[in-house]
Amino acid sequence: MSRSTKTQRLLSLLLAFASFILVIGCGLDLDRLLGLGVITETVSGDWIRIYFTNPQYSDDEANRYGGLDQELATVIGHAQVSVDVAACDLNLDRVVDTLIQARQDGARVRVVVESDNLDREKNASIVRDLRRAGISVLEDERSSGLMHNKFVVIDEQWVWTGSWNFTENGTYRNNNHAVLIASPALAENYTAEFEEMLDGSFGPTSPADTPHPLVRITVVEGEGEAAQERDVMVENYFAPEDQVAARVIERISEAQHRIRFMAFVFTNDEIADAMLERAQAGVIIQGVMESRDAERDYSVYGRLRQAGHEVLKDGNPYIMHHKVIIIDEQTVILGSYNFTINAERSNDENLLIIHDAEVAGLFVEEFGRVYEQARRQE
Repeated sequence: MSRSTKTQRLLSLLLAFASFILVIGCGLDLDRLLGLGVITETVSGDWIRIYFTNPQYSDDEANRYGGLDQELATVIGHAQVSVDVAACDLNLDRVVDTLIQARQDGARVRVVVESDNLDREKNASIVRDLRRAGISVLEDERSSGLMHNKFVVIDEQWVWTGSWNFTENGTYRNNNHAVLIASPALAENYTAEFEEMLDGSFGPTSPADTPHPLVRITVVEGEGEAAQERDVMVENYFAPEDQVAARVIERISEAQHRIRFMAFVFTNDEIADAMLERAQAGVIIQGVMESRDAERDYSVYGRLRQAGHEVLKDGNPYIMHHKVIIIDEQTVILGSYNFTINAERSNDENLLIIHDAEVAGLFVEEFGRVYEQARRQE
């Protein structure tokens, strides 16, 4: 199969949305964003696909098919040149088999993993299989902090990222999200972060040198005279070097109507303070937090509840693993970054802020599903 044919097949995997004009909240600090130096890319048609897991209760291993593992394996299977994988946790045979096949087909395949998870035999066995196949695998081997990323860069053109760990539980038991974005600029950002880790720069030693923290994606939909354009602004940050909490707080401070969030762990008081400040201005706060961590030390669950906000413990008997904030149904904050001090100061993390009503709408739908399940447990 030719490269152009395989590229067209990969493009066909991306989800097409109906034409919609981008609406940016009136409080958005465009001056600061544009001061970052914006790069503009044009994509004809589809530019993003959004995935959510669909946990089943009780979980039957016989039903473990058709999940995000299969989706990611399909994308990797179209790689022609390179695949870079940063995986906090990796135990999916389907994904690993596809990585090995990509290597055998001539693509350069590189993997970075969190070494703390290699004490599990399944994870350690997978690393051995990858190395036997000639794939470079680097362990972070840090005494503190985590290599907490879950991203893949394919052919320097596509980025896959989100909250989803590449595991059986992450795929079929836990609530997670992932996005696949067609953007060479974002791919350059993630490749730069990946190569910093290859050079041994983890956590606080990682330099603040993200090439394109602000990307404008001009989406062309339709053809000829019927073609329409819309601009999607995407912010991209990495922790701890990019002061991610400050970027999150900036977006929260611009909320005019409603803030929704889904949080596996939420202990960062400054982020909670920003939400409470907007609430004083009449902004509605709604949230769902993973029940096992909601009332642990330093959790902001109690503070938000005591302030009268609709913040619930999740209803998933396994784990609600999202790290998402939705602002005014216009902006989505997503990625590997938990709302914690460890994520801000110690871990290797990545975060996207997507200013697009269509993307936000899909995350609002996911919030509704998670919120309704949590409400039934109250």
